[in-house]
Amino acid sequence: MFDFNSVYSTMIKETLDMFVFLAVELTILFIAISYLVGVLQQYIPPEKIQRILSSKNGRGYVVAGLLGAITPFCSCSTIPFLKGLLRAKAGFGTMMVFLFASPLLNPIIIGLFAVTFGLKVTLFYFVMAMGVSVIAGFTLEKLGFEKYVKPEAYIAPESKGCGSGCGAKSVPVSKWRKIWNSTWADFKTVLPYLLGGIAIGSLIYGFMPTEFVASIASEENPLAIPVAAVIGIPLYIRAEAVIPLSAALAAKGMGLGAVMALIIGSAGASLTEVILLKSIFKNQMIAAFLFVIISMAISAGFLYQFIF
Repeated sequence: MFDFNSVYSTMIKETLDMFVFLAVELTILFIAISYLVGVLQQYIPPEKIQRILSSKNGRGYVVAGLLGAITPFCSCSTIPFLKGLLRAKAGFGTMMVFLFASPLLNPIIIGLFAVTFGLKVTLFYFVMAMGVSVIAGFTLEKLGFEKYVKPEAYIAPESKGCGSGCGAKSVPVSKWRKIWNSTWADFKTVLPYLLGGIAIGSLIYGFMPTEFVASIASEENPLAIPVAAVIGIPLYIRAEAVIPLSAALAAKGMGLGAVMALIIGSAGASLTEVILLKSIFKNQMIAAFLFVIISMAISAGFLYQFIF
């Protein structure tokens, strides 16, 4: 006999567990990466970052993609690094390449891809993700989408210049403390976005069964690949989990082209990331970001199906 209450209780538990887990993990990641970026900015002047990631020569786009490939960030933990690039006034196009490439090409995903699907499929995935990221970054810059970055995103939050007891004599604050104050101010700004995104993503994670995903994205469904790409966006799936989950869905009958689309959709963007990006981008830029990720996921899924 089907026990609805038991299933419902399990879903609620999974939702709450995911919310707590993601809230703790992303809080730690955001603060740690923001602080690290602040430290790096003490030693690497903005002018040097501008030269390295300059979009005036084609090399900057490739360097940004490779930088994304060696940083083990998920879609959400890319945001504080992106803020650092904005404040260093790195090239807009190269910055967007990093935003697209970092969560898709991080070493954990590439390693798990190779182990699970083999080197040929991994190479296909890498070329697609890198190629589309570079083309999208270049195109968005040429189309003038930089105007859709919020002006305040370029400004680091001001840290307080004195410690406890600001009075007649202010106590000088060390540069490390200033970095921490700036990091904490940044974190408080994005916290409502972060918690809102995690809450929605956790609900979807807890109440969307894998059997349902596999059934609507099976090989028999001609719209399986677009459906899988769109389903991937609301889900926040850790890099360590997205590949095993995809393998399980494939075993349940999900087409491999749809699996590829789901991986790119879920790893390349998440509802939590989109909500976090609201603190940096205007709606037009967020729409362009989603369009690139969904287009990349769909095209990779159909191309994979055609080649393999």
